[in-house]
Amino acid sequence: MSEPADTRATMRRHDREIIALALPAFGALVAEPLFVMVDSAVVGHLGTPQLAGLGVAAALLQTGVNIFVFLAYATTAAVARRVGAGDLPAAIRQGMDGIWLALLLGLAVVVVVLPVAPALVDVFGASGTAAPHAVTYLRISALGIPAMLVVLAATGVLRGLQDTRTPLYVAVGGFSANAALNVLLVYGFGWGIAGSAWGTVLAQWAMAAVYLFVVVRGARRHGASLRPDAAGIRACAQAGAPLLIRTLSLRAVLMIATAVAARLGDADIAAHQIALTLWSLLAFALDAIAIAGQAIIGRYLGAGDEAGARAACRRMVQWGVASGVVLGLLVVAARPFFMPLFTSDGAVIDELTPALLVVALTQPIAGVVFVLDGVLMGAGDGPYLAGAMLVTLAVFAPVALLVPVLGGGLTALWWSVAGVMMGVRLVTLWLRARSGRWVVTGAVRA
Repeated sequence: MSEPADTRATMRRHDREIIALALPAFGALVAEPLFVMVDSAVVGHLGTPQLAGLGVAAALLQTGVNIFVFLAYATTAAVARRVGAGDLPAAIRQGMDGIWLALLLGLAVVVVVLPVAPALVDVFGASGTAAPHAVTYLRISALGIPAMLVVLAATGVLRGLQDTRTPLYVAVGGFSANAALNVLLVYGFGWGIAGSAWGTVLAQWAMAAVYLFVVVRGARRHGASLRPDAAGIRACAQAGAPLLIRTLSLRAVLMIATAVAARLGDADIAAHQIALTLWSLLAFALDAIAIAGQAIIGRYLGAGDEAGARAACRRMVQWGVASGVVLGLLVVAARPFFMPLFTSDGAVIDELTPALLVVALTQPIAGVVFVLDGVLMGAGDGPYLAGAMLVTLAVFAPVALLVPVLGGGLTALWWSVAGVMMGVRLVTLWLRARSGRWVVTGAVRA
């Protein structure tokens, strides 16, 4: 029996919305890690100590910025609700509160990082030759953290306004500027690793300036105030706090997995790093659908359209499953070709091969998890997401820590990551989605 024509039309409409938002979002997500890749390529030719120092500093900086990703997520949901309610001035005003919060948090991080940079580098165990380069890069690059947090918040504003194309253009422009500035300052001016850091900082502030120009122009067009509002900033912080807990819990999961892999042996930790790199790349593709979900669900709920929100959720779950199947098949098919790009060590390849099969098999699960994560974020269901991630961490940690105790290897570890961890997330998110408690309509989630 064929589907009713109105059902097919609704599905096609959701498909068009998902594609229109997800494809540019994917491009922007992929462009972001290219910053570090460019820095690594340029600094790598200066010498091994410089590259090692960059590795330590970049890890610290990425952690420092990524824990504030809630600035994008919470802002997207809040702005999208206002858009759905038809109140663009309030939507932009909400976005400005998020941007002001980002700027305040960024300045606070700079104040903390500058004096303690040597201690942070020392905690990471940098060698005596690499540490000075790490400190130099960290201190200079820290000046770009406020810009990157503003970029996160402003990206959330535009996503909430159903615009993922502008973030793509800005990301590509920022990547291009970063590459050019790195080469100019490192080799043209002879500034060494400091030149790479300054090039990145300048590119980051240029990106922030473009975003601010776009948002401020929209605010003036719709008569929205640009002044900081203490109550609005507090509301943004309160909305983002649960998502911060969720992010920290997820980071703890990944850190535990890496620590366990390191205890298994050199070949295991090397293979784990490759598998984690691929897993992160696949996550970008799935996260693009989740970002579309945040914007679409927030808009439907803001418009009071419960049926539309539920229908969009169902369609995005189907997209998540299909995308996971395709990505899993790609991993299996491309495995013999990309593994040699990372390593020629037979021991590493032996450990990596079954781990990648685990990654491939669990991609459909990951697809649903990412989509439902985005749906609940779009609904402003942060407290539940925080609690669900804490439960996931509580289940995952003992399972992963038992892997070496019980004589398991890297494959067992990846079953705990891609199987147990993602499985628990699937159950907790699916139960919430089925309950319907996330469906709270209105311009503001009560």
